[in-house]
Amino acid sequence: MATRHQARTAVVGLLYAYDLGNTDIGDFFDTILEEDKIRNKQREFSKALFSGTIKNLLTIDSEIQKHLKDWDYQSIGKVEKSIMRLATYEIIIEGTDKRIIINEAIELAKALADDKSPRFINAVLDAIGKEEVVKIEKPEERELPKEKPE
Repeated sequence: MATRHQARTAVVGLLYAYDLGNTDIGDFFDTILEEDKIRNKQREFSKALFSGTIKNLLTIDSEIQKHLKDWDYQSIGKVEKSIMRLATYEIIIEGTDKRIIINEAIELAKALADDKSPRFINAVLDAIGKEEVVKIEKPEERELPKEKPE
C-alpha cells in the first residue's frame, strides 16, 4: 500500500508536468498513479491534492510570491515550484498542520531537487505558515451569492 509521501511525490510529478505545459496531464492521472502503485485511499488523496492545487493555482502562486525575499518567482525551478505549490495548498486551503507539511516538502526537495532547495523551500513555507491567515475557503465550500430581488 502506498504512503501519503508516495502520493505526494506523484502529485509533485503531475504538477511539474502541468507546469511544463502538459495541461491535460489530469487525463492520464489514473494511469500514472497505477504505475506508481498508488491505489484506493491514497489515489483519492492524490486526486484531491492535484485537483485542489490546480483549481487554486492563482491564490497559491500569489501566496508564494508574497513570501519570496529577493527572488523572482519566474526564476524558481519547476520542481521547487511544484513542491511549494502542493505544500502551500495543504497549509492554506486544506489546513493541514504546517509542521507536517513543511517537513514533507523538505523531504521531497531533498529527493527531487538540488542541495540548496530544502533550505529555500523551508524558508518560504515557514513564512507562509506563520501568516495569521486562517484557512482559505475551498471554492466548493463558498456560498453562492443570493440573487437580488427585482
